[in-house]
Amino acid sequence: MLAIKKARKLIETNPNEPASQIIAALVLALESETSISVAQLYQLDNKRFELALEILDEWRLDRHYASKLRLLDTSNLARELGVPNTAPAAAAPTV
Repeated sequence: MLAIKKARKLIETNPNEPASQIIAALVLALESETSISVAQLYQLDNKRFELALEILDEWRLDRHYASKLRLLDTSNLARELGVPNTAPAAAAPTV
């Protein structure tokens, strides 16, 4: 997640800079699953364009991890629903 951290620092440091605005637009488009113009990305200098590509790569990887986590949660839920309650009964108090 190095690129995502770099992007956050860039945007926090220079929020009004055109490159920051384009990187922010990319992040918002990825999060909302909307579009961003490739022409906007081509306005970035080489260093910022590489950052945009790294963000895309990390975002894609994180998306797969999120899918795996949802699958794991669903699998655990299915297992819990299919397994009878095997918790031991509470012991009767001794007098």
